[in-house]
Amino acid sequence: MSAPLFLVDAGSLATATAGGSLVLGGSEGRHAATVRRIAVGESVDVSDGRGVVARCVVTSVGRDELVLQVVSAAALPAPVPRFVLVQALAKGGRDDLAVETATELGVDEIVPWQAERSVVQWRGERGEKARAGWAATARAAAKQSRRPRLPEVSALVTGSGVRLRIEQAALAVVLHEEATSPLAAVALPADGEVLLVVGPEGGISPQELASFTAAGATAYRLGPHVLRSSTAGPAALAVLSALSRWR
Repeated sequence: MSAPLFLVDAGSLATATAGGSLVLGGSEGRHAATVRRIAVGESVDVSDGRGVVARCVVTSVGRDELVLQVVSAAALPAPVPRFVLVQALAKGGRDDLAVETATELGVDEIVPWQAERSVVQWRGERGEKARAGWAATARAAAKQSRRPRLPEVSALVTGSGVRLRIEQAALAVVLHEEATSPLAAVALPADGEVLLVVGPEGGISPQELASFTAAGATAYRLGPHVLRSSTAGPAALAVLSALSRWR
């Protein structure tokens, strides 16, 4: 079984070197010591959420902290190409499920999208709380899947914001059930940004589809069935990862 992963603030591992010591405190240390009941001699990984990983062994356990000996420390390169999921807001917590699963599957950035047919509306303080909820979901999913790099959860965009991201991407894919080209046949760029656009439960409107394809996106289908908003993005990420990162 792989070692559990704990997250610390960015920059906290800048001086971590093999043979050195490290104290895991705060909420992560408390969780490790009192909830996970990690014992002396066990292995743990500590990451700053930006790709730096310290592989450690526990040397002592306090009430709410672990003292660790660093076995190795390294900055892992960011994967290429960069996968960005533009996820339409959806009701019933389906967008939260999409965030969780997409994080487990290695998405690099998640962009919340207020689509024309989105029933859920993010406005003012409620919108900020909702975005913070997505970020918390992504953080928890990253820890569970032992990934050392947290995905970025960007600010909410409307259709114009999606168009701008499409224009800037190396490849932009709109998942649509009426598309004729299978996603499994897509040619991925060697680097740059691959943008995946997923609509809400009511689907992407014809006007949105026309706007996005005019900006440079291509519509693709995943298979013969219509997937929910919560599963389409993660399924597409799995297909793209099988074509690139998982080989």
